[in-house]
Amino acid sequence: MAPTGPALLLVLGFLVVISHDLDLVFARNFNQDFDITWGGSKVKILDDGQLLELFLDKDSGSGFQSKAEYLFGKINMQIKLVPGNSAGTVTSYYLSSEGSNWDEIDFEFLGNLSGDPYTLHTNVITQGKRDREQQFRLWFDPTLDFHTYSILWNPQTIIFYVDGSPVREFKNMESSGVLFPKKQTMRIHSSLWNADDWATRGGRVKTDWRQAPFTASFRKFDADEACVWVAGSSSCGGVNSTWIREKLGAAGLKRMRWVQKSYMIYNYCTDTKRFPKGLPPECSLTTASI
Repeated sequence: MAPTGPALLLVLGFLVVISHDLDLVFARNFNQDFDITWGGSKVKILDDGQLLELFLDKDSGSGFQSKAEYLFGKINMQIKLVPGNSAGTVTSYYLSSEGSNWDEIDFEFLGNLSGDPYTLHTNVITQGKRDREQQFRLWFDPTLDFHTYSILWNPQTIIFYVDGSPVREFKNMESSGVLFPKKQTMRIHSSLWNADDWATRGGRVKTDWRQAPFTASFRKFDADEACVWVAGSSSCGGVNSTWIREKLGAAGLKRMRWVQKSYMIYNYCTDTKRFPKGLPPECSLTTASI
């Protein structure tokens, strides 16, 4: 006989408690999953490892990186950016390999004067080759609450997401001679640092250290859909997960085009002054996404 009335409520309440406890057990933990890379005391881990805060003052910034290395994956992080006058500061969240010919997939958030919008700066670096920047304004204030920033990286494509909306895609065009990051393992990194030589209005607005310390907050890191690289092999093996084949469908492409039309403020593929001898080859290979 199924429980009803007060008995049913008791069972449902018990299940909620169990579910909450399981969430705590299986939640990613900043103490367990990350190492502090610089800044020392300027990195604070709170709420039993569920919240991490980075601080920046005139002496130094701070940063952390994942203990694990990944080769492909879908990775999410919730971030709340530096509020108020954050001019000159950069909050970064990215995947990166090591060495002089490194690969990197970047989210960087460029600080602003109070009341001005943040700039979302994205880049894809392959074997040390830079100069693939796209920049956007966000359609919300990223300092008021946490928002989810995601990177999908598989052998076919790299897609940047903001709160589930695709904002940029960089496809694998190796068949046409375009480098694509797919051979080097990468760690997840985040940092808060001073870049007032370029970050805000091209470096014309400097960091106001009277506003320090600056704080950025991170929570709900999720790399469950990612291939961890251990001792020369991948945890995914012959995995058949959907994300390993994922690409933008018609709805995602439509949404991305709307974001780019409405909020993109810089695209390297239209910067003929920067590339007087001709735009990078990928710029002419696809008109759908770059």
